[in-house]
Amino acid sequence: MIQIDLSATVRDQFGKGAARTMRRQGRTPAVIYGPKAGVVALDIETKGFSLALIKLQRRNAVINLTVLDKDGKGETRHAMIKELQTDPVQDFLVHADFLEIPMDVPMILRVPVKLVGKAKGADLGGEVMANLSSVKMKGLVLDIPDFLEVDVTPLEVGDAITCKDLAVPKGVTLLEDGDKVFVHVAMPSRAPLDEEGEGKEAAAEGGKKAAPAPKGAAKA
Repeated sequence: MIQIDLSATVRDQFGKGAARTMRRQGRTPAVIYGPKAGVVALDIETKGFSLALIKLQRRNAVINLTVLDKDGKGETRHAMIKELQTDPVQDFLVHADFLEIPMDVPMILRVPVKLVGKAKGADLGGEVMANLSSVKMKGLVLDIPDFLEVDVTPLEVGDAITCKDLAVPKGVTLLEDGDKVFVHVAMPSRAPLDEEGEGKEAAAEGGKKAAPAPKGAAKA
C-alpha cells in the first residue's frame, strides 16, 4: 500500500472563527482519533496536503503523520484518511478526519479495482460488464494493495473472470464469494427493430375500422 509522509500541529483554538483564520493562513483544521489516544485536534498545511491527495487519487494509503506539539516535538502516528470535507461552491478543503490504524493487526478494507486492456470480445461487438468496482480484503495494512489491477485482454464473448481468479497478494485474504462473476463480456441485447416495426404496423392496420355511414344516407 502507498505510504505518504505528512506533518500536523496540535491546535488549541476551536470554532468557526478560528477555522476561518487558519484557512486564510493556508492551514486546514483536522482531527486524528483512535482507540488508544482518543481525539486530538490538529491543523495541517493545506498546499502539501492537497498535493498528497492528488497523488493518492482516492486510493487507500497509510499516512505517516508526524504530530508536532507546541514545543516542536514530534510523534509519528500511522493513520488513514477517514473523511474529507470540502466547500461545495469553491471546492477548497474545510476539514479532514484521520483514523489511527494498527500496523501489526489485520484489517478489512475495500480495495478499488482497475480494469486494463481491451477484451478480444470487444472487437466482435461484445461489451465488458464489470459487476464490482471494489473488493473486500483482509490482511496487514501494508500488505493490502491500494488498488487491484485486472487484465481483461484475453476475454472473448461469453468469457468471465470470477473473484477466485483475481490475483491476491501473499498474506492477504479476499473476502468475496469465489464463484461471484467479477467481470464478463456479453453481446449487448438489441430489440429486433424490423420485426417490431412490422408488428406495430400490422396492429395499426388491424385496428382500423370503416367509418359507419351517416343515418339517412342513400344506399348504392
